[in-house]
Amino acid sequence: MKDHLLLRDYEPTSMLTVKETKITKPRFPVFDAHLHMGALQMGGRESVDVKSAVDGLKRSGIFGAINLKMFWGDALKEHLSYFKGYEDFFHTFASVDVSRFEEPDFPAYAAKTLREMKAMGVHGLKFWKNIGCGIKDSSGKRILPDDDRLRPIWEAAAKYNMLILFHIADPKSFFTPVDRHNEFYESLVEYPDWVFYGDGHHSFETLLQAQDNLIGANPDTTFIIPHVGSNAEDLGWVGAQLDRHPNMYIDTAARNNLLGRQPYTAREFFIKYQDRILFGTDAGFGGTEFEPNFYNQHFRFFETYDEYFRAIPEWGWGQGRWYIYGLGLPDEVLGKFYSGNVLGLLKRVGAL
Repeated sequence: MKDHLLLRDYEPTSMLTVKETKITKPRFPVFDAHLHMGALQMGGRESVDVKSAVDGLKRSGIFGAINLKMFWGDALKEHLSYFKGYEDFFHTFASVDVSRFEEPDFPAYAAKTLREMKAMGVHGLKFWKNIGCGIKDSSGKRILPDDDRLRPIWEAAAKYNMLILFHIADPKSFFTPVDRHNEFYESLVEYPDWVFYGDGHHSFETLLQAQDNLIGANPDTTFIIPHVGSNAEDLGWVGAQLDRHPNMYIDTAARNNLLGRQPYTAREFFIKYQDRILFGTDAGFGGTEFEPNFYNQHFRFFETYDEYFRAIPEWGWGQGRWYIYGLGLPDEVLGKFYSGNVLGLLKRVGAL
């Protein structure tokens, strides 16, 4: 017997004997409202095999998806060219060059860009945590999502009826010291770029307040706040935000791990806010997520009462060193969550 063991080498095997439901297809057709085909940002590796992805997604029970791209200009045009013939399957969200936000012509640029994107068939815009956690203004201060200089984007989105998906904050632990008390210690040591503690970063609470300010100040703009509204650790707070902002929706992308350790609270939350939650996965970066095993684990979580299983086995301890419990959502909730809500936002009718 070893007298010591490194945490990274500790892989305990559960001795529990509990029910394991094998899911081979979802109970209802599914639309993935949070997916990435190829690179997320401009300059990344743009490898797109659309037919292969569609075949894999259909095998998994997915009949459509929102493809999130922080692209604009010629890069966006090139990307859209890959999807000719698949426009009914992939609904692209693009972005604008927010680095120009201090330029005098930024309002005109934002309005022109959104108008052109709408004509190109773009359904919405994707913004990321670089607003709040990265981009600085000319004074050296990190801008926040509610910065008034970004308002032309939200106004143009309302004018052209384009949705805004805005990833504002990561899990709360990413904004706390990386020490023995941090529940994502292993992930943050492996991926130090995920740490937003110190070094002049805004606090988690500051970002959430900016999110609240942003949505409240733009009631004519529809916002999808992914990753369970930026705060899957506190569903009471997210629920209060949904009550406060009728123009706010959320998705579940990459947060089954946080929802599944609070199954009673999460189930009640889904039932209460069944018209405001979208199914999303954050799939696409590796490509293998388009295969059934990845999606079946999601369906198992939302459809069954199975106990004590890994959120996404292939993602290792990056999902936290704990197991989850199924929510067993009612059929009327599943139908809306799996596709009904997002189809309403996209103004589409029914599954293809």
